[in-house]
Amino acid sequence: MSRIDYSVWDHIEVSDDEDDTHPNIDTPSLFRWRHQARVERMEEFQKKGEELNKGLSDCRRKLADAQKKLKELSLSTTDDAKAELGKIQTEEKKLKKEERDWEKKIDDYNREEKKMPWNVDTLSKDGFSKSIVNVKPEREETEEEKEQKHKTFVEKYEKQIKHFGMLRRWDDSQKYLSDNPHLVCEETANYLVIMCIDLEVEEKHALMEQVAHQTIVMQFILELAKSLKVDPRGCFRQFFAKIKTADQQYQDAFNDELESFKERVRGRAKIRIEKAMKEYEEEERQKRLGPGGVDPVEVYESLPPEMQKCFDEKDIQMLQDVISKMDPTEAKIHMKRCIDSGLWVPNAKTDEGEEKEEEATYEEVKQEQEESKKE
Repeated sequence: MSRIDYSVWDHIEVSDDEDDTHPNIDTPSLFRWRHQARVERMEEFQKKGEELNKGLSDCRRKLADAQKKLKELSLSTTDDAKAELGKIQTEEKKLKKEERDWEKKIDDYNREEKKMPWNVDTLSKDGFSKSIVNVKPEREETEEEKEQKHKTFVEKYEKQIKHFGMLRRWDDSQKYLSDNPHLVCEETANYLVIMCIDLEVEEKHALMEQVAHQTIVMQFILELAKSLKVDPRGCFRQFFAKIKTADQQYQDAFNDELESFKERVRGRAKIRIEKAMKEYEEEERQKRLGPGGVDPVEVYESLPPEMQKCFDEKDIQMLQDVISKMDPTEAKIHMKRCIDSGLWVPNAKTDEGEEKEEEATYEEVKQEQEESKKE
């Protein structure tokens, strides 16, 4: 059996009255001053950590936006897009360096925190305020594995995720995650994002904003876990502790991210609606295509006005007259397109008296015209 390492207890400031003082010194006051000074140092140190986390979070958000813009610009071939692409690439490189700098500062901060002596204040903290779950490094998942993992998770916990998305109070959210810690993960955040977009598309704007709030709650917890390099299930209580203490800087960062997220959701919903409308219009267009796969509306609009009038009035004789006066080559082209689109469907009677559709040609129209003149 291995021996227990007690070295962690070597530098614990447990008591404020652990040493003797001069008889002429007001001992209680001295102890109060010492305690106050230590509390202020702890608060200042904690504030430093929060500023570092916020700096890293802001940097990563800007980096994500830059990478998204890079992806969009890479699909464009315009000169303006190419010029903008170079600027964004430079910005991305700069933000990546800033991200590494922030991560190094946070690593230094965490090392400094571990070296700090324990005292009566830190020892009496609620043990659940910072539950750390060690995370073993795992290999990078493939896109297929991530997709399957997300699908399996949603199938199992969809009802619980939706319930969390509808919660409003901080205490209710914290309690629900305490009862269902498996929800504190990327899969939940991803589902909530999709849920927000769906609600916006359905024009359920107030409900979208509610779920958006819970989405940012989950994303802030995940970001905090990433900065602390712990499992998110072990630090979600820290998030609620910080947000409920009305830390103005932290609250402002949360609100800014929430508003930014809602704008992105509205933009994404607009794109989805426009795409759906285009698909619907294309489906409708396909339905009205003629036997030759040509749109009759497009063909009609391309016809000379005098031919359009023939179709408007459904006057075959007028059409024959118009064709006879046109250049034969041009007339053949127009008639071929009219047949392919279904605007012109000549029929002939079979011996059995049934109608039989035949391929009409410019010559057939001319022939009908000549026969009508003989009559």
